[in-house]
Amino acid sequence: MNDFLEQWGEAAYTTTGFFWMALWAFVLGYIISSMIQIFVTEKRMQKAMGENEGKSMLLGAFFGFISSSCSFAALAGTKSIFKKGASFVSSMAFLLASTNLVIELGIIISIFLGWQFVVGEYVGGVLLILICWLLIRIINPKKLIENARKNLENEDSDEMDGSKDWKKQIQKEDSWARVAKKYKMEWQMVWKDVTVGFTIAGIVAVFVPDSFFETLFINSGQGNTDFTFLEILEHILVGPVAAFLTFIGSMGNIPLAALLFGKGVSFAGVMAFIFSDLVVFPVLRINAKYYGWKMSLFILFLLFSALIGTALALHYGFDLLGMLPDPSQVKIQDSEYFKIDYTFYLNLAFLAISGYLVYLGFFKKKDVAHNMSEMAPKSPLLERVLKYIAFVCYIWLAGGLIVKFLI
Repeated sequence: MNDFLEQWGEAAYTTTGFFWMALWAFVLGYIISSMIQIFVTEKRMQKAMGENEGKSMLLGAFFGFISSSCSFAALAGTKSIFKKGASFVSSMAFLLASTNLVIELGIIISIFLGWQFVVGEYVGGVLLILICWLLIRIINPKKLIENARKNLENEDSDEMDGSKDWKKQIQKEDSWARVAKKYKMEWQMVWKDVTVGFTIAGIVAVFVPDSFFETLFINSGQGNTDFTFLEILEHILVGPVAAFLTFIGSMGNIPLAALLFGKGVSFAGVMAFIFSDLVVFPVLRINAKYYGWKMSLFILFLLFSALIGTALALHYGFDLLGMLPDPSQVKIQDSEYFKIDYTFYLNLAFLAISGYLVYLGFFKKKDVAHNMSEMAPKSPLLERVLKYIAFVCYIWLAGGLIVKFLI
């Protein structure tokens, strides 16, 4: 019993430490994301994309890069630009960029995993887009694309572009109040995922033995970096399975990705895990609602194929250049989380900025909801379950911290 209490306290402390390490990065990332989404509207994106496939793919990737990292917002944005005439290729470029190339994700990855994974994330995001483009050109699924557009034509049109009143609104509203509203919405979208993801990471770090990872990921183990091709391929295939079981968004999964790498999972396997936020069942179901099941399964095939190719290319490319990261560089479990260093001062500064934005969001209560990005239809049941799990996580964390410091 004493061992369990000690581990419980350590797991809760580890989770809060992980979040403290990442807090300033979350705030900075979501402030940047909120500002861009307010000042660069969806209507402007659609107007700029045009008809040329090459240009529209580049612009789709760019607009994805400056958008929200939330998968559900990305799915809705992808549907919107596709419905309004963007090519299927540029729509996929937008989807992949908005979940893999966003600024806030790179900041979080740099904190937990190091610069090699940041480079891998951004280079990999580009490779995912290029592989999907190549597969679409080879397969040329014209009938599927036509049917997907018809499926969207049949849906209600009340999800019109929320940026249509942009010019009127900017004359009536304080722009920073709008950014504050968007910032608040960003946190509302991700707080459950972040809570559950970081709590799982703390629990895994303390309770799950290394032998489990060595069984799940063949030949993994601390200090082992020599993998055969088949072992790397197995890690890549198991990575999405692990992501599917946690079903947490990419931002919440990063500390768990760091733990996997620290436990000896290959670079390719960890990158596949990070890239897997679009191959989980909730995303499959939402795409089916938008485009029909055939197109949804085709998108799953595209993304999974691109994920495998990208993870392999990154692993062997980094190996060739001598850039493969060393698992020993990830020591987040052994960190002294709350010492007085740059993280402490950055957290204080960004908490102050966050407090000011919260003040604007609560006290500037004019109607700006119509200007905010559309969200994909989340499952009410799943969201309710996730909310209750998040509350259980808070109870777990509070109890663990009490056990660690007061008992």
